[in-house]
Amino acid sequence: LQTARHIFGRSRKPGTPAFLDPGIPVRTVTPPTEHGGTCSIATTEELRVPAPKILVREECRERWGNYVCDGRRHISEIIQEFPDFDFSEIEYDDDIYYTPDEREPADHVEQRALGFLEWLNKRPEKNIAVVTHKSFLRHLFGQFGDTLQRDDSDELRRSAGNCELRSVVMCSHGEVDRKPIRPMTQSQQNSIIMPDIVS
Repeated sequence: LQTARHIFGRSRKPGTPAFLDPGIPVRTVTPPTEHGGTCSIATTEELRVPAPKILVREECRERWGNYVCDGRRHISEIIQEFPDFDFSEIEYDDDIYYTPDEREPADHVEQRALGFLEWLNKRPEKNIAVVTHKSFLRHLFGQFGDTLQRDDSDELRRSAGNCELRSVVMCSHGEVDRKPIRPMTQSQQNSIIMPDIVS
C-alpha cells in the first residue's frame, strides 16, 4: 500500500509520478492576443492530474502463511493510515487467510491469480496499474508463456525486482495454455482458501 501511495497516491503534474512531483506550480505562458502585439503574459497556474482511485483487492496480496511479514493487520487499522484508498471490496477485517504454521500452496496462489485476472478483465478502465508482490507475480506469470519464444517466455516469467515497474499487455481468450479457464464460484473459493471461522 505504501508503494501505491508513493507512486500514485496524490495529485501530480501531468507525466510525473506523485513521488517526483514537489507540488510546485507550473509556469505557463499565455500566447499574445490577436491585437496585442508581441508581448506574452507570464502566469503561474497549478496544473494537476488528480490522484487515481486506488482499489485494494485481497486476491493480489503476497503468498500467505509461515512468515509474519506475509500477514496483514486489521483493515480497520490500515484504513486509518490510508484513508484515500478504497477497501470496500475487502470482505474481512481480520486476516483470516494467514496461518503461522502452514504456507499457502503454490497451486492455490495460481488459482487466486487467475481469479484476479478474471476480475481485472471485467474492469471498465483501459489502463490499470497493479501494485503487488514478487511471489504473486511469479505465480501469475508462471502460468503463461508456454507458446511464446523462449526469450519472451523467460522475460515474462522472470522474478520481479524490488519496486520494479513492468509493463505487460495481456489478452483474455478464456484459456491458459489452450485449456479453458474454469470459473471459480464463491463456494469453490471458500472450500479452497477460506479457513474455518469460529464465531
